[in-house]
Amino acid sequence: MSGADERPRTLLLLRHAKADRPVGLPDPDRPLTDRGHADAAAAGAWLVHQGYVPDLVVCSPARRTRQTWHGVAVALSGAGSPTVHYERPIYEGSADDLLDVLRAVPPEHRTVLLIGHNPSISQLSALLDAGGGEVDSDGLRTCGIAVHAVENDWAALDTAKLTAAHTPRADAS
Repeated sequence: MSGADERPRTLLLLRHAKADRPVGLPDPDRPLTDRGHADAAAAGAWLVHQGYVPDLVVCSPARRTRQTWHGVAVALSGAGSPTVHYERPIYEGSADDLLDVLRAVPPEHRTVLLIGHNPSISQLSALLDAGGGEVDSDGLRTCGIAVHAVENDWAALDTAKLTAAHTPRADAS
């Protein structure tokens, strides 16, 4: 027995939840709305229910993405404790920059959650599965999730089939 982890690699792309736009607040400091906090928790619950528990989270350092991660993390508590990295290129970069971040993921990580912003996160999903399905004609909605099956090592990532997409919403009740 080689001891190598044979679980398939899975990439979870999550657009941050609904954010507020307070006048005079710099873009990186924008917080989530109440609905955004609730939707982030719903995203975490969906991930757990579907069996998608990340062992690595790479997240934009913007406040709204960090708050989205914290909402997801609460739902994941007890299901695992992923390593978390905040990466500036996820905030300010293109889809190619996000791809470079993913290619630097150590090979031992099997399920990676990337939390970022539009348009780059939606463009990355389309880039990875150029001939396949689209999450939505407008890209990922706030708190939208795209699940991609990764066939190669992270360092060789260039394509990954879209296998699921979901936009969690907290109950309006």
